Amino acid sequence: MGYPIYVRIFRMKNSISNNNQWSWRQGGALLLFCLICHLSIASESLNLPHLVDSKPRNIVFILVDDQRFDAMSCAGHPFLKTPALDSIAENGVLFRNAYVTTSLCSPSRASILTGLYAHTHGVVDNRTLVSNELVFFGQYLQANQYETAFIGKWHMGNASDEPRRGWDHWVSFRGQGHYYPKLKNGKTSLLNVNGKSIPQTRYITDELTDYAVDWLKERDDQGKSWMLYLSHKAVHSDFIPADRHDGRFKNVPLPEVRSTQNTPDDDRKPMWARNQRNSWHGAEFPLHLQQGEMDFLERRYYEAMLAVDESTERVLKTLKDLGLYESTLVIYMGDNGFMWGEQGLWDKRTAYDPSIRVPLLMQCPDLLPAGRFVDGMAANIDIAPTVLDAAGLQSPEHFQGKSLLSIAKGRPDPEWRTELLYEYFWERWAPSTPTLHALITPRFKYVRAYGLWDLHELYDLQNDPEELDNLYLESSWHQLAIDMDKRLFELLHETGGDSIPLHRGWHGRAKELRHPDRSPWALFPKSLKVKP
Repeated sequence: MGYPIYVRIFRMKNSISNNNQWSWRQGGALLLFCLICHLSIASESLNLPHLVDSKPRNIVFILVDDQRFDAMSCAGHPFLKTPALDSIAENGVLFRNAYVTTSLCSPSRASILTGLYAHTHGVVDNRTLVSNELVFFGQYLQANQYETAFIGKWHMGNASDEPRRGWDHWVSFRGQGHYYPKLKNGKTSLLNVNGKSIPQTRYITDELTDYAVDWLKERDDQGKSWMLYLSHKAVHSDFIPADRHDGRFKNVPLPEVRSTQNTPDDDRKPMWARNQRNSWHGAEFPLHLQQGEMDFLERRYYEAMLAVDESTERVLKTLKDLGLYESTLVIYMGDNGFMWGEQGLWDKRTAYDPSIRVPLLMQCPDLLPAGRFVDGMAANIDIAPTVLDAAGLQSPEHFQGKSLLSIAKGRPDPEWRTELLYEYFWERWAPSTPTLHALITPRFKYVRAYGLWDLHELYDLQNDPEELDNLYLESSWHQLAIDMDKRLFELLHETGGDSIPLHRGWHGRAKELRHPDRSPWALFPKSLKVKP
């Protein structure tokens, strides 16, 4: 695949800056990089070809933080009721197999904005700076006479809340932001509204929705097509619900999860996964809290979702009031999943389904059929091409995702993907999850940890959706594991991802702790030992 020059040179810059050795030759290379990059951006056209017989649509994209695929009643959740999300599914399309290509906030958000894998756009963790050379889909929209607004969590690369390229209207905050304006130090949290610091005044989900609704109402008679990106802080930890929802699920029984822990099958799980159970990201010691507190966190997670659903209802009602409901494309998605005890783990990052599968809903009554379910594999890298398709624009050739509109309409696409690459890069501050690569197909998932003497994983998702039975070492599945391993590396090579980014920095030891009275360090897998 031919990537634009700014992507190829960006990789060269990363390679130089991440190397511990520095030389005048490398300094010269970086200088050359800056010069070429300036010229490449100057010549890079944002004016994309228009699609034939395509009507530019107004677009609303709603992104929710850490919402797992089944955290909505239209996906069968046992007690969480989400009438607004259900209405989108009833009036539009529910993608039942939607994934992120990296289950971590910043990499996933950059993939949404660029249509690229993390190894291509370079935002491989929550601390890496976003390259100035990356082009976001908002820039293509602006160049083609769209008005654009970004409202909510940006969180890519650093704590800055300054307006970013591609957006005419900007409302954001530093880092993760805060659920309520009053901080523990007595100060008030701030929002950046078009470059000015404005005090936050309300519960964050409600206040972001206020800004979004106000902006939509101003579009009523503007005449230009527009795109709204509403990016919620919720439902990221520390899972604080709105006061009106606090305690709503205090006494409800939580969904049961299964694990191989304390069973003979546990020896077929990788050591790193078993050891993670007693860690910051494990179900035994989440956030290094006392045992049993995870249930409290999970209930508050679902309580915080209630305000997100109410926000979505307000946005939909505003579109109806403006007479734009039928013609506007609404896309709703999670930036990554979340594990609540599956595999004995907590949080995200891993390649297990609750970590990488996300909700994805889409409606536009003038364009899409109502009540349609799509089983084709969708991904976060598909959002940018989908948005441009809805705007009547042809996607750049370097995009690694595809527009979802054709399969959403029910049109057969013989070239639609039957495999997806997943990647996660080890973070120094979160050491319990190694660098992971996975190949996912509609039926099977193959996972390997990079740089560890450990077991790989192979799961039959059709017959083992909970991923409890690792088939990797079974002789009858050996050839499939070999074939999927080969194809995984072919995909990495085809997309330019067959090298590992290294990043400097020491982030302290806070997340490295284990509890002395919980699971001991896992023994080396018996299955890898020679029998006497």
